[in-house]
Amino acid sequence: MELGVTIAVIVAILVLVLVFLYLSVRIVQQYEKMVVFRLGQTDERRVKDPGLRWLIPIVDRPVKVDIREQFIEVPSQTTITKDNAPITVDFLIYWRIVDPLKSIVNVAFFTGALQGVATTTLRAVIGDILLDEVLSRREQINEVLRTKLDEVTERWGGKVTTVEIREITPPRDVQEAMNRQLSAERTRRAVITESEGRRQSEINIAEGAKQAAILNAEGERQSNILRAEGTRQAQILNAEGYAQALERIYAAAATIDQKTMLLQYLDALKVIGNSPSTTYIIPAEFTHLLEPLGRGIGSALATGGAATPAPATGTTPGA
Repeated sequence: MELGVTIAVIVAILVLVLVFLYLSVRIVQQYEKMVVFRLGQTDERRVKDPGLRWLIPIVDRPVKVDIREQFIEVPSQTTITKDNAPITVDFLIYWRIVDPLKSIVNVAFFTGALQGVATTTLRAVIGDILLDEVLSRREQINEVLRTKLDEVTERWGGKVTTVEIREITPPRDVQEAMNRQLSAERTRRAVITESEGRRQSEINIAEGAKQAAILNAEGERQSNILRAEGTRQAQILNAEGYAQALERIYAAAATIDQKTMLLQYLDALKVIGNSPSTTYIIPAEFTHLLEPLGRGIGSALATGGAATPAPATGTTPGA
């Protein structure tokens, strides 16, 4: 009987110890913070970091807060643009807790509060923008939404990091008008591109023709220059050859005496005498050259006449 009582007491003590450990020991994960309420009160000192933490059973009440970045999906919301066009928008919000104490004390359900604020903020932002701007300025709308939501969630200890609009659906008639406008815009761009291509092609052809004309003119100029240079060199060579020929002629003429010239003239007279022509032109220089010859012949005749007896008739020579 006593043994059974002892065993029961030991078991009760073990159970109490286990219950005490269960109520007093908490493990905080790396991605968590733990806010401890002691007798219903808490402050910054009771925000526990990751690790093994001890609590006072019954007195302390722990609340763990996930500080990882999370997201919520805001379902499709129908809003009215500034020009009274109804559109449907759905988007994602990425957020995280930066102040665990505020996220527990200042708001009851952070995710639900954030989704409600996002819905009303979206309507306010879209209501100040025209439809065309809503469709073309998605990045700017994302930034405006993020800034406004971040201002609201700051008092709840949260931080909105990113807002991404996934889809904007305008009314059917607006979509049809946009499709027609897009088709017209594509046609306009195609016509512009085609005309620009033709213009560029014509410019290239004209530029090629201009370059060809320039090259042809340059070639013709170089050819004329080369021909003129060749002609000049030929004339210079001809003049030099002529000058050298004259120098040689003058040099040869300086060695010729009157007897040689006379013999040349006599040869020329033989040729003239053999010619059938009846008209002769005798250079004046030829008569001067014949004067010494005439005097020589006269002297020879005079000498010969003195040695020969005169004719008996008494006539004089040449009578």
